[in-house]
Amino acid sequence: MMPPNKADDGPKQHPIIGRFGTSLKIGIVGLTNVGKSTFFNVLTKSQAAAEKFPFCTIDPNESRVPVPDDRFEFLCQYHTPASKVPAFLNVLDIAGLVKGASAGQGLGNAFLSHIRACDGIFHVMRAFEDDDIIHTEGSVNPVRDIEIIHEELRLKDKEMIIAVLNMLEKVAVREGDKKLKPEYDIMCKVRNWVIDEKKHVRYYHEWNNKEVDVLNKYLFLTSKPMIYLINLSENDYIRNENTWLIKIKEWVDKHDPGALVIPFSGALELKLQDMSDEEKQKYLEEKVTQSALAKMIKTVYAGLQLQYFFTAGPDEVRAWTIKKGTKAPQAAGKIHTDFEKGFIMAEVMKFDDFKEEGTEASVKAAGKYRQEDRNYTVEDGDIIFFKFNTPQQ
Repeated sequence: MMPPNKADDGPKQHPIIGRFGTSLKIGIVGLTNVGKSTFFNVLTKSQAAAEKFPFCTIDPNESRVPVPDDRFEFLCQYHTPASKVPAFLNVLDIAGLVKGASAGQGLGNAFLSHIRACDGIFHVMRAFEDDDIIHTEGSVNPVRDIEIIHEELRLKDKEMIIAVLNMLEKVAVREGDKKLKPEYDIMCKVRNWVIDEKKHVRYYHEWNNKEVDVLNKYLFLTSKPMIYLINLSENDYIRNENTWLIKIKEWVDKHDPGALVIPFSGALELKLQDMSDEEKQKYLEEKVTQSALAKMIKTVYAGLQLQYFFTAGPDEVRAWTIKKGTKAPQAAGKIHTDFEKGFIMAEVMKFDDFKEEGTEASVKAAGKYRQEDRNYTVEDGDIIFFKFNTPQQ
């Protein structure tokens, strides 16, 4: 039986490490034939190849998945807007890795570069038996599989660290470039952690801001937040019993403490995908279980220290993704750079207050509609109207 995971808010990685551009992207990683493409298919309702042989995914498949949120649905029902734009997650199905991928085995080098472009990782491992689906390592052992993937990512980072240090040593040490000396010292610390200690970058929680800036410059594979997905048979998932569940959880708690472990069943999710909403609900009620997909998507946001605020009206209801701790002017800048440059104030109401009071006017009458200045830290689910001056040309 799977022990309860106390990391309900997602992995406790350093909140600043990561590229986090305008398009949030998470890669699906794992050995071949563990159920990655099946998971991608049901997650995105697309039809990427999911055959019973290795390397069926030659080029990375990418799709956009809306983040399920009852608050967004409520606002859409209330405003019946012309445009509806939820928060989105870009999901990249990366072809299966094999032992030795960091040295180019299988089709490893190209796929490892795809991981570098991701903000986080869904690590899929197989904990189901099926004689018809070949396991490249010859047997089902998800703990061994985790260690293989982790080591391949670490070895690829090792390769980069050595190359960067060789360059920095030449310029910062031998040629005396004082500007690059701090970066060289930081990279020496990274080398000690990743190469000497054989640890992942994200395992260390004491990186300071200057060190984080260097880490973000090189986008190390082992800095990516990782969410562990255990692919079970339908029966094991419904019973929440499998011989590997506790072993996997123990491994993660020891090596990647705080990271979230989520069991799911690719077979069950694939079956649900072909059902109508009524059939799906009836089947889940009969089996006394539920789909794990929504939890997985929401967990990514929590694990990457992300949240979103809403703009809402008859023209459009939209969720805007920001990092936790974002101030009002920078949140406004997500809508348009002019909003940040000419920021005056943010008119804010909490979603729960809006739902409870029923209208914006009622929220104002109840004294729950606030005017916030540029020091306001935007909270998850805020409904915001920004006031700004148009910058002079």
